[in-house]
Amino acid sequence: MDRIGVALIGYGLAGQVFHAPLVAADPDLEVRAIVTANPERRQKAQRDFPEARLLATPDELWNDTAGIGLVVVATPNHLHAPLAIAALGLGLAVVVDKPMALSTAEAGTMLAAAERAGGVFAVFQNRRWDSDFLLLRELVEKDRLGGLFRIESRFERFRPEVNTKSWREETSSEAGGGLLMDLGAHLIDQALLLLGQPRGVYAEIAAARPGAVADDDCFLALEFQGGARAHLWMSALAPSTGPRWRVWGSRGALEVWGLDPQEPYIVGGGRPGEPGYGQPDGSQRAVLTQGGEDGPGREVPLPAGRYGDFYAGMAAAVRGEAPVPVPAQAGWDVLAVIEAARKSAATGTVVKPAPRG
Repeated sequence: MDRIGVALIGYGLAGQVFHAPLVAADPDLEVRAIVTANPERRQKAQRDFPEARLLATPDELWNDTAGIGLVVVATPNHLHAPLAIAALGLGLAVVVDKPMALSTAEAGTMLAAAERAGGVFAVFQNRRWDSDFLLLRELVEKDRLGGLFRIESRFERFRPEVNTKSWREETSSEAGGGLLMDLGAHLIDQALLLLGQPRGVYAEIAAARPGAVADDDCFLALEFQGGARAHLWMSALAPSTGPRWRVWGSRGALEVWGLDPQEPYIVGGGRPGEPGYGQPDGSQRAVLTQGGEDGPGREVPLPAGRYGDFYAGMAAAVRGEAPVPVPAQAGWDVLAVIEAARKSAATGTVVKPAPRG
């Protein structure tokens, strides 16, 4: 069976680390075009994929999509909507990096375009395949914790100076920069996958570092039907970081420290499919405590992380063999929570997210 040709728009961090290596590792996919105007990134793209077409603008791709079945949008956030809509209009399958768009209004336009085209459309939420989240979902599915009623989830870092070379830090929150749209999109997506749609959002959002133009320290409290709650932290100002997860059910609790090792593995030159990819490397520790146990609980093994599952699922979806691994509607749901969080932070009130249209 012929491999599906993939065009990657954008070759910064997202394109180089989170998309191109995963696409290249999948036996059903092939990187055939890369769109970037940056000279240094064009050189790297040529070294990484010498057989791929190098294009300077998306229009060059739209004018010749021969051999392309899937377009991956890995650009700054404000370009997600127009590029995805253009690709869908040409009958191409589309993956758009998170966050899906700048607003639910933009996201709704994208969903409508996909419906008109009858196209395959997904949002890249790779952290659904983090080792810690895979462990948590396994425990929930096996009912090892009991019904969940409290989730604490964190992405905390200590980067006290603004990175003036990062568009995420040099772009205002309203234009798509900041941690809420970046790390927050992951934490919100995971919480919604576990608990459903929230009925109330309370948030504290700040651009706290000197010279910051985008949010860099955020806290969200989500309340769900039945009383379950999720507390989410994302910060660049944490000299001491808390556990990645602290999850309580009616019978047990899971705590995880440390971050999934897949990103640093790829940044360090490793590639999916190599021996050891995704395997625990000692940087994480998971502890399961059952209700009534004395002591601190017992360590449990973490599974291997599996970012590659996303693109394996996309290949199956493009061939019509399975649904997309992350429906685009999930991207809209995340943005509804982000908009409610911004309104909450501005007013100091609990805000109900907009209902699905």
